[in-house]
Amino acid sequence: MDFLENLNTAINNFVWGYGLYLLLGVGVLMTIVTKVFQVTHVGHWFSQTIGSIGKKHVSGHTKGKSISQFQALCTALAATIGVGNIAGVAAAIAGGGPGAVFWMWLAAFFGMMTNYSENVLGIYYRRKNEDGEWSGGAMYYLRDGLGKFKGCKGIGTVLAALFAVFCILASFGIGNMGQVNKIVVNFTSAFNLPALSGHVLYGNITLYHLVIGILLVILGGVIIIGGLKRIANFAEKVVPFMVVLFVLGSLIVIIKNAAHIGPAFVAIFKSAFTGKAAWGGVTGLAVKQIVVQGCKRGVFSNEAGLGSSVMVHSNSNVKEPVKQGMWGIFEVFADTWIVCTMTALVILTSGVIDINTGILAAGTAGDATLVAKAFHSVFGGIGEKFIALAILLFAFTTVLGWSHYGSKAVEYLGGKKAVKVYKVIFVLMIMSGALLTSSLAWDISDTFNGLMMVPNLIGVIALSGLVMKITKNYVDRKIKGKKIEPMLSAFPDIQAEQIKRMEEDGEL
Repeated sequence: MDFLENLNTAINNFVWGYGLYLLLGVGVLMTIVTKVFQVTHVGHWFSQTIGSIGKKHVSGHTKGKSISQFQALCTALAATIGVGNIAGVAAAIAGGGPGAVFWMWLAAFFGMMTNYSENVLGIYYRRKNEDGEWSGGAMYYLRDGLGKFKGCKGIGTVLAALFAVFCILASFGIGNMGQVNKIVVNFTSAFNLPALSGHVLYGNITLYHLVIGILLVILGGVIIIGGLKRIANFAEKVVPFMVVLFVLGSLIVIIKNAAHIGPAFVAIFKSAFTGKAAWGGVTGLAVKQIVVQGCKRGVFSNEAGLGSSVMVHSNSNVKEPVKQGMWGIFEVFADTWIVCTMTALVILTSGVIDINTGILAAGTAGDATLVAKAFHSVFGGIGEKFIALAILLFAFTTVLGWSHYGSKAVEYLGGKKAVKVYKVIFVLMIMSGALLTSSLAWDISDTFNGLMMVPNLIGVIALSGLVMKITKNYVDRKIKGKKIEPMLSAFPDIQAEQIKRMEEDGEL
């Protein structure tokens, strides 16, 4: 076990060390080749995403196997908005100081275009499986995109298979057991029931853990085995509710501590580049650590560059690759610029951490307890319960989203029949998460999660020229009004089918 832990730590440090620079580099590259699309066309992508939410073709339920654009967003957000938005942000601030928040924002700014590019490629290279359901993701643009370059067929095929394997393994850990474990630990602490918690099964695991595990297995099984449509229907109802509720609760805490908002922002920007001497004395902080903490937690939270959310965005009923790409921009915006920023301001304005010294309030650690303590300072005991419920919703919806990612990876490697077996195993693994005593399984899956980005980013870099062409084609047609044929698919049959749909809907 020691050897396994040391090996995993070495690989994890390498992937999340050098890989982080690769990820940021790709974000910068895609921002440049798209001519800073997230800024130059900010009004357009806002109007085409959240601004079009009332339109039937965006949020109306679809016939057949595809899901609506809004359902795709909600399912993607279900997977990305998780424990990292609460505990992850707290850990970034505790480990990297207020300045980590600035680097979290910067990573998200460039991550918008990484996520955009993944979704554009996902739609452009997607195909329908034998059940008529769209299948897309890094596996397909690695095999059919990168693989089309001269001498790269074998490389594309191998990288696609590796991505799928890493995704499956990550789905069991960081997408399942790790999330469930956080739910159970926080819920049993906030809502203590002596009749259940008094019965110890082993270690610190009680009958309470087992009961919650059983309930989550039942609920998860009903939704996950029901397929993507059921997951999407659940996500579109729960995700907006949980995000709005968390943001409102956070705003109340921040407004209550309004006098500290200015100093919080000063601390964020000032310590982003210098690292206050007091913080350095307490934590041995260096500017490099601040940068790494902020960027790493930002990536953990929004998953831009990992190639995960593209697998659900590819199931959208959208015709234009760029349109789903814009939902990818909004996904990162909602996850990091809204939810993570709320968490950060709650922590920095409430006094649970001294922004001058880095000293944590008594009874807290660099995790969700920081946020719970901040809410407690305003709402009393209800505040801690609110955070426990927030983690329940955030983490459980993450489990649902990742079940789809793993399903698509299994489908790519073993076909639709293998997916049925995977779903059963995935649901049963929820119980393992509830009864987990060691973090090793989660730590290993975190490494596989990071390993996903390596083949994915290779594909994005190789196909960056194509993303640039597709983006230019869209801008020329939709914004500049030029009469040219749209770039909708890499495959002639799907290209023709989508053009026909556009003609029928009066979009051409």
